[in-house]
Amino acid sequence: MKTNIQVIFYSMYGHIFKMAEAIAEGIREVADVDIEMYRVTELIPDDILEKSGAKAAQQAFSHIPIAKPEQLANADGIIFGTPTRYGNMCAQMRNFLDQTGGLWMKNTLVGKVGSVFASTGTQHGGQETTITSFHTTLFHLGMVVVGVPYSEPKLTNMAEITGGTPYGATTLAGAAGDRTPTTNELAIARFQGKHVAELTKALKAGREKLK
Repeated sequence: MKTNIQVIFYSMYGHIFKMAEAIAEGIREVADVDIEMYRVTELIPDDILEKSGAKAAQQAFSHIPIAKPEQLANADGIIFGTPTRYGNMCAQMRNFLDQTGGLWMKNTLVGKVGSVFASTGTQHGGQETTITSFHTTLFHLGMVVVGVPYSEPKLTNMAEITGGTPYGATTLAGAAGDRTPTTNELAIARFQGKHVAELTKALKAGREKLK
């Protein structure tokens, strides 16, 4: 019996994409779990993306298919990745989630596992509020929300400036977007992917036994 985990993200300059890759690595450590990776639709006009340098950066993950809301029904667990916009998820991710009304009405996502990872430009740029406010939407959809427990010791790393919260993995992109995810941040992301996959697999197996 295969468990399906979807990783759905938006990345402007590649920071969240790199975290998504680490999340995927963690998921692949769990046997009998299939992973599907998607990106959400871009809303920024091409000319603006070009001027900002984001168009070139996004070429690194342009091969990843665009997510469609109805595809969420096929997942047992979904891990969402978003950069922070004023302490909240980005507009592109909000736009995607706002299209899940039909799934909400049918209770399609009730009982599925949901988890979130994020990035910010600065150390105190809203990593935790972005993830916890994202959780509110997942609760409305009836999902079982999973974070990163302190059994991952890298959450308590005080030897360096690093992302990583008990709510989900995070990275600091830098005010100019020139900082890449660190070894510590990527390790927490891998832990999150594996942790979510293990819990999702166990939950699905338990439900099967109850049938």
